[in-house]
Amino acid sequence: MAEFHKVAQVGEIEPGTVKRVEIGEHEIGVYNLDGEYYAISDVCSHAYSQLSEGEVYPDEGTVECPLHGAEFDIRTGKQLSFPAVTPVPKYELRLTGDDIEVAIP
Repeated sequence: MAEFHKVAQVGEIEPGTVKRVEIGEHEIGVYNLDGEYYAISDVCSHAYSQLSEGEVYPDEGTVECPLHGAEFDIRTGKQLSFPAVTPVPKYELRLTGDDIEVAIP
């Protein structure tokens, strides 16, 4: 069973931005897309780079890896462009009151 961890509060992550968090060995980017929150791995599936340091495109719901430019869907973790050929993990996320919580499997 997944265990949820508080990572932020509503209002702490501005729309169109990301907050990088670490839970144990998991590096996670928590994104706010127009008031909807999503959590995906912060590590590019192509080569080690932190996606949270890349460009976020909130209108498209994507993030671009700062190292080689691969794009990922923030909502699903799916890779959208080369050189990445595999998705990044998506994490379950929930709101409990004003707390944003991410589940670690």
